Amino acid sequence: MAHENETRALRFAVLGPVRAWRGEESLPVGTPQQRAMLAALLLRGGRTATAQELVDGIWGEDPPPRALSALRTYASRLRKTLGADALVSEAGGYAIRAHGTEVDLAVAEQLTRSAEDAAAAGDAAAARESYAAAVAQFTGEPLAGVPGPYADWHRDRLEEQRLSLLEHRIELDLDAARHAEAVSELTALTAGHPLRERFRELLMLALYRSGRQAEALAVYADTRRLLQDELGVDPRPELAELQQRILQADEELAAPKAEPLAGDAPFRVVRPAQLPATVADFTGRVGVVEELGKELANAPDTVMAVSSVSGIGGVGKTTLAVHVAHAARESFPDGQLYADLQGSGPSPAEPAAVLGAFLRALGTPDADIPEPVDERAALYRSVLAGRRILTLLDNARDAAQIRPLLPGTEGCAALITSRTRMTDLAGAHHVDLDVMAPDEALLLFTRIVGAERVDPERDAAMDVVAACGFLPLAIRIAASRLAARRTWTVSMLARKLSDEHRRLDELRVGDLAVKATFELGYGQLEPEQARAFRLLGLADGPDISITAAAAIVDRTAEDAEELLEALVDASLLESAAPGRYRYHDLVRLFARDCAEREEPAEECETALSRLLDFYLATASRVYELDRPGDTLTSHLAPVEYRGLRFADRHTAQDWRLGEANCLLATARQLASERTLARAADLLVVTVDLAESGTYSHQFAQIAGHLLKAAQRLGDTRSEGRAHDVLASSHIYSGRFEQADKHAAEAMRLARASGDPVICGHAASDRGIIADLQGRSADAAIHLEDALVAYRTDGNLSGEASALSNLSRMHSDAGRPTLAVDLAEQALAIHHKLGPSFRMANCMYALGIILTGAGRAGDALEQLDAALKLFRENGMHLWYGMTQFRMAEAHLTAHQPTQAATLAEQALTRLHGIGGDWHRAQVLTALGRSLHEIGQQGRAQACWSEAAMLHEKTNSAEAADVRALLEPATTA
Repeated sequence: MAHENETRALRFAVLGPVRAWRGEESLPVGTPQQRAMLAALLLRGGRTATAQELVDGIWGEDPPPRALSALRTYASRLRKTLGADALVSEAGGYAIRAHGTEVDLAVAEQLTRSAEDAAAAGDAAAARESYAAAVAQFTGEPLAGVPGPYADWHRDRLEEQRLSLLEHRIELDLDAARHAEAVSELTALTAGHPLRERFRELLMLALYRSGRQAEALAVYADTRRLLQDELGVDPRPELAELQQRILQADEELAAPKAEPLAGDAPFRVVRPAQLPATVADFTGRVGVVEELGKELANAPDTVMAVSSVSGIGGVGKTTLAVHVAHAARESFPDGQLYADLQGSGPSPAEPAAVLGAFLRALGTPDADIPEPVDERAALYRSVLAGRRILTLLDNARDAAQIRPLLPGTEGCAALITSRTRMTDLAGAHHVDLDVMAPDEALLLFTRIVGAERVDPERDAAMDVVAACGFLPLAIRIAASRLAARRTWTVSMLARKLSDEHRRLDELRVGDLAVKATFELGYGQLEPEQARAFRLLGLADGPDISITAAAAIVDRTAEDAEELLEALVDASLLESAAPGRYRYHDLVRLFARDCAEREEPAEECETALSRLLDFYLATASRVYELDRPGDTLTSHLAPVEYRGLRFADRHTAQDWRLGEANCLLATARQLASERTLARAADLLVVTVDLAESGTYSHQFAQIAGHLLKAAQRLGDTRSEGRAHDVLASSHIYSGRFEQADKHAAEAMRLARASGDPVICGHAASDRGIIADLQGRSADAAIHLEDALVAYRTDGNLSGEASALSNLSRMHSDAGRPTLAVDLAEQALAIHHKLGPSFRMANCMYALGIILTGAGRAGDALEQLDAALKLFRENGMHLWYGMTQFRMAEAHLTAHQPTQAATLAEQALTRLHGIGGDWHRAQVLTALGRSLHEIGQQGRAQACWSEAAMLHEKTNSAEAADVRALLEPATTA
């Protein structure tokens, strides 16, 4: 048998995680350093690497004392794994020279040569196919997780090779009239590689050929600004030449160089390919795979094929569904959609959000996606009409969450996974997924651990999988622990499991099956580690930093890091990123069960209270650095646990942005009587995240949750603060009527509770809203109230803000001299306090006023300075709106081309943030710019959309924009 195994060809992968196979059998490749040695040998293509070269490549300038001994150990293990003839030793070094060995890098290079030959011969279709196949060899980050300078150097080289292949393939796509399909891919590539000019050049061409000339020009403007900001250089000549050809509407540029590739249809829509990667060691489930495969194969002949896979957590529903979906891809040539519906968590995905993501993936512009979920569902079904698309809906909560997401059209199919059986999902084919058969469970265990360790102890291995209850997740965890510990035997693991009789019983019932597997690691923890495991699982955030973890466990950051790393070693915690950690969803549930079982309720509450204190104290310091002269932090609930200190404002902002999701999750989680005041304060003190435009929706949701809690508990102060956050969130999203209602309530409650900060905030918000709605008298009253409130509290930042808003109100009322004076007073306050994005707000207001006064040059100077500050502070909403105001200034200066470019950039920047009102404002300016440069049709289209958006939001500007659409009259 061994000889037969060794005769099967070896295959290796380096264009992703380093892996090895003999035939179809996955082989263990050992520790990171052992993988580094294997990778170094594979990358030499059969040439010998000396021992010193390997030491230098794996450890660099600081090798361990016994590096050569370690190399010999790695070589011995690799020889056992790969076969005696595969790894040879010669001339004091090593080489991989097995007959018939295949390495994915060599395959990619051969495909590249084939593509080049086909291109030279004029066969564009064959060239594109070969380039695409070469790109497909890359399955992730090259040499992922492999340490050492040798791997680092090759990782960069291989990534450059991948990007170059993509460039060639996409260029052929464009030559074959596949420009519409290329736009989506290039958008993602330019976001991931912003300084790679060739991707931007291809994006410009794709946009232009898709009839989106203005967007193509905006790409060039963005590129030029980015290169100037980052490198101090201009775009390369090819990019500048393309910009000029687009500006001149070059007819030759618009026409594809070749006919579409054979078999291609006109690409008016995007073909999504969102399925997660299937696992290489998928095992068994033959009957279920065939059953589901038949159902999906019947999709073209049915109105809608729906299959639902249900079962307990850890039974392998997702793994099965992904495997089946990949196998069925050919039956769905128009694409595959995927969404994790998070049904087993505390916050299941909203159908409206999922539908929005699906529609965007199918090529629907954001502006065309309606808000109501029923309208989105109807549009989704319309987009799918006539297409054959598979939708994989993973981890669903119930049928109500699923129904709006079903395609409903002939030729499409939906594959659903859920912990519950969806008997109320009409017409669905249901599969109840059970645990694995014993032989399948043993095969999965063997593939992970390795046949060389399992075959001699087959009976002990069967004991292990039986102790795991034949549950796939439990088997995978147990096998992975054994694979990572070369000194353990299978019998040793079996004995560890057999000692836990209670846990063995738990393996045989429901969700307790997963708990039993986790208990293996938990039972090995020291008491301090176990305590940390229990308490850390209480927090709702998606992950946790070392310093936040230190607050929960009430230890120093150094001690907390040691505890976290110990939990990672025990496979009970994952290292999400440097300095950040996370639980698998099921492990988090297990940790919470442990806490409920072993920790006093008061200790659990205290641990979360410390976390809230830490976040509030630290966020307060960020706020103070961001808003010098603001008094909010002196009106917060007291905290007992200290927070972090920062060397500068940018470090503080980075912390707040990195912790954003955790801050919001904590505020929502701790909306209870003991912690509500601090939770509301945390939301108020981090409201700049909402003002950036990125988190406006989340802030509104959580503020609504806190509002209900405050009303239930009769907490007037917290209720007012929740209303204040809701008002701000609605303003940033352009929903002014809702914002005014919440601001009015915030003001009433703040006066009742004696909350001076919210008195100022709410009055200011009401003044801004009244001004935007054309109610000048109301605006003046509210803004004067805000000014009095801020001055009474000694809030200099708030005073400057009120003066700035008053200046805009007077400008709108036709009093430019007074407006400029007030704006300059506001700016003078900020010059004394120091630069901040609040200073940028004042510059922004002054720029608007100067534009209205006809002083475009002065306005652009102020707006440009504001733009820099907004960029430094990550304020995306204000950055985009400043570009829009600069477009207005250029219009005032009779520079419509510059105005159009800036308006397009503003639309791009405001993509997905700011709401309808802000988008309508920018579209109006863009229409004016296009009108002045002679593009009447596009101008009318912009104004038509702007008018529709203004009417949708009951904005005062609707009539003015409609007037622009009226035909011009002549005398």
